[in-house]
Amino acid sequence: MLEIALAILAVLGGFVILVWAADRFVIGASATARNLGVSPLIIGLTIVSFATSAPEMFTSAIASLQGNPGLGIGNAVGSNIANIGLILGITVLIAPIKVQSKLIKREYPILFAITILATLLVIDNRLDIVDGIILLTGLSAMLYWMVHMGLKERHKDIIEKEFEAEIPRSMPMGKGIFLLVIGLVGLVLGSKVLVMGAVFIADKMGMTDLVIGLTIVAIGTSLPELAASVASVLKKEHDLAIGNIVGSNMFNTLAVLPLPGLIAPGPISTNVLMRDFPVMIGLTILLIVFSLNFGKSKAIGRYKGVLLLVIFIAYQVLLFVTKDQT
Repeated sequence: MLEIALAILAVLGGFVILVWAADRFVIGASATARNLGVSPLIIGLTIVSFATSAPEMFTSAIASLQGNPGLGIGNAVGSNIANIGLILGITVLIAPIKVQSKLIKREYPILFAITILATLLVIDNRLDIVDGIILLTGLSAMLYWMVHMGLKERHKDIIEKEFEAEIPRSMPMGKGIFLLVIGLVGLVLGSKVLVMGAVFIADKMGMTDLVIGLTIVAIGTSLPELAASVASVLKKEHDLAIGNIVGSNMFNTLAVLPLPGLIAPGPISTNVLMRDFPVMIGLTILLIVFSLNFGKSKAIGRYKGVLLLVIFIAYQVLLFVTKDQT
């Protein structure tokens, strides 16, 4: 009983460290890039989106290095599901969101294509080095496109003003680099503590690391996105709230999911393809349909938020009903 209590404390402590470190990492990276003359639009589209997925990346890498790739896979897929079902659901319950940014709308087909690509790569119930390389190649292509569009749409897209307001303006270069380094150290430490506690809990509960990754770990590592989206909607920065989720999901798929394949390639549970990927695809489609303002409603309203939360809760129940046993 004491061991379980300590493992739970390790998981909670890992979450706290990750949230704190991710915030420092985002601020430090954004301030450093701005001091180097990078435009706020490019910083927001690339560095901020990448940094908010840093908890998932470090957790997935640490888990794979320690021989628990299922936790890393579950973290990537589960975080995407949590971002839409839980985080967007909670965010629009606070205030309906209207998407106006043309850049964000252009990201929707890319997000959908990335999701389908990942599904096709695991259709053989394996995640190996080739799959990881393909996904990382997609990440490079996506970053190139984002920088290109950032330069093309500079001073034109409404979301640039929202990025401008959030990125530190006058932070000294030394402080920015210090926060960046501190954030990196915290991400490594937090992910190690989190993985240690999560693997122990999975073992004691007779569950696979995949299910733990899809549930506890995925929700916990998505906390930075929750904080960012809620803060954005409270400031009426609606496009930024959606952009956080879309960007995070793209980076989760292209930068987090490849890590288990590169570090610990091998077979994956059939449930990943038959249960988890369909939920991720379905929620991605709902995100796109809700955001494109079809029908009379011109915003993602509260009843849509309730629907997303119901789907997320039903999925969590499904996980524990059909959980993979060790």
